[in-house]
Order: sequence, then structure tokens, then C-alpha cells
Amino acid sequence: MRPRNRAWRALVLTLGYLFLYVPILCLMGFSFNGSSLMTSWSGFSFKWYHQLFHDEALLSAAWLSLQIATLTATAAMVIGTWAAYVLVRMGRFRGFALYIGMLSAPLVIPDVVLGISLLLMFVEMSKVLGWPDGNGMFTIWVGHTTMCVAYVAVIIQARIRDLDRSLEEAALDLGASPLKVFFVITVPLIAPALAAAWLLSFTLSLDDVVIASFLSGPGYTTLPLEVFSRVRLGLRPEVNALATLFILVVGIFVVVANRMQWRKPPAN
Repeated sequence: MRPRNRAWRALVLTLGYLFLYVPILCLMGFSFNGSSLMTSWSGFSFKWYHQLFHDEALLSAAWLSLQIATLTATAAMVIGTWAAYVLVRMGRFRGFALYIGMLSAPLVIPDVVLGISLLLMFVEMSKVLGWPDGNGMFTIWVGHTTMCVAYVAVIIQARIRDLDRSLEEAALDLGASPLKVFFVITVPLIAPALAAAWLLSFTLSLDDVVIASFLSGPGYTTLPLEVFSRVRLGLRPEVNALATLFILVVGIFVVVANRMQWRKPPAN
């Protein structure tokens, strides 16, 4: 590679990283700003972290969002994996086109339409069955899971298609049941895709505003809704402090996961 091409590639890569990460670094820097104004620097201070841990509304919203995101990612991964496996391994069956359409619908339906539809469904269920009794954590979880299943199915479907099917067939020939083949052979082979699908679902749930705004109820305000409501009155630096903590925790998890994924097996 010519030195000029190498320098050009390094420049483009540097500009790309700066474009992506300078706003995040600015946010993290202003979380240590002593001023209550988020646009002017008045000195280094930890006071916003101190106030963050005394802001019960913000901490409660963050904890609720983490709970819902964890439950959503887990449920969406389980449902989406089974849906993708049926789509790839079961061949064409009656209603196959309808099955694909229903599975892919959340990808193309606007979040506003999906939120209103789920809200109307829960209202009618409450009238007929008396349950659920108002919107809350359960209704938000169902809405987020409905949205994320389609994304999980797309990721897992692509991974299953690339698998060597002879491994599963060999296990079946040796007497293993289809269920055992799935958990012993297929699941370990698609584990990286499962992890990616889980993380994507977690992020989508943690970031959602539209669906949660329709399905939340009194006392069940997620972190994006809490932040969005505070923006109208003027955002305070406690949000910067909370975002910095989230970035650090997520960064640690990503680094640990990458090290575990790329760790070489010990030599025999």
C-alpha cells in the first residue's frame, strides 16, 4: 500500500471516529461542569453526580428502563429465535406468506401506529377481561417485545441459514431428538448472533419513547420519557452525569464481551 493511500485512509478513519465520538466525549466532559448551564464551563466539579444520586425520579426511571429492557431483550431473543428457526428449517407451509408478513410487520409499521394499536388492544382487554388493570410495566414490556421480535428474527434467520446443516442431521442420525439437537448443536453455533440480537433489543427498548408514551401509566415513567419531559423545562446537568455512567458501564461490558469472544482457546 502506498504511503499516500495509507495516510488518506488514516485521515478518513480519524474523521469518522471524531464525528461519532466527539459529541459523546463533550457530554461526558460537561457532566463535570460546575455550572448549572449546560453550554458554559465554570470549572471542574462532581456536584452533579452527587445530585444525581439524590434525584429519586431520575433514578427510578433509569431502574425501570433497565428492568424493562432486560426483560424485553430476553423475551424477544427467545421468541425471535424460535420464529427464525421455524422460518428457515420448517420449509414452506400453509400460511407461510402470512407468517413472514406478520413477523416482519413491526419493521415497517411506524412506532406511533404500533403504540396506538397496542393501547387499544389493552383497553379492550381491560373491558372484557378486567386485565390488565391500567398501563404499567407489563404493557410497556409487551409493546417493546412486539417491536424487537422482528429485529431478532432477522439477525438469527441470517445466522441459521449459514449453518452447516450436516451437523444437525448427523446428530439426528445418532438418535438425538430435534429439541436436543437445537439446544446442544444449534444454539452454541448461533451464540454470537444471540448475543448481538439481545444487545440490539436491549438498546431499542432502552431508547424507545413513542411506544412507551402510549403504554406507560402513572408511576411508570421510563428514562427516555423522563428526559424528554425535562427537556421542555430546560435540561439539567444531572442527565449528563447519568448518561456518562451509562456509557462507562456499557463500554466495560462491550470490552469484556469482546475479550471473551476473541480469547484464543488454550493449546493442548
